[in-house]
Amino acid sequence: MKKTVIVFSLLILALLLLFQLSKYTIIRGNMQIEYIMVLIAIVFFGIGIFINNKNKNTNPNKIDLQKIKDLGLSKREYEVLKEVASGLSNQEIADKLFVSESTIKTHVSNLLVKLNAKRRTQAIQISKDLNII
Repeated sequence: MKKTVIVFSLLILALLLLFQLSKYTIIRGNMQIEYIMVLIAIVFFGIGIFINNKNKNTNPNKIDLQKIKDLGLSKREYEVLKEVASGLSNQEIADKLFVSESTIKTHVSNLLVKLNAKRRTQAIQISKDLNII
């Protein structure tokens, strides 16, 4: 979070400096406003490319299938966990998986026990930390 705040602060600072530079160049009469705007656009285009390339270099978290087996999650419990993580209610999950709502409640209860969580949100966070969703 701190890194994101610092990056955006530096971008804002760069923008302010470019505007100040453009103001002084207009006052001096050395450049036309179009050149200044092109310069600002090129700088921010370069920053955008840099940030995009930086995001591509980060490896997405791979799902740890061995951890799923170690926790003893069944295939159906894992399906329910993925649906819970997507924000669906018990009834919506039941409709999607073609089972009753009470079956989903049982699966969610089993998930909470196996993940040692008290709430659904806590189970999702633990699952993300374990790289299983």
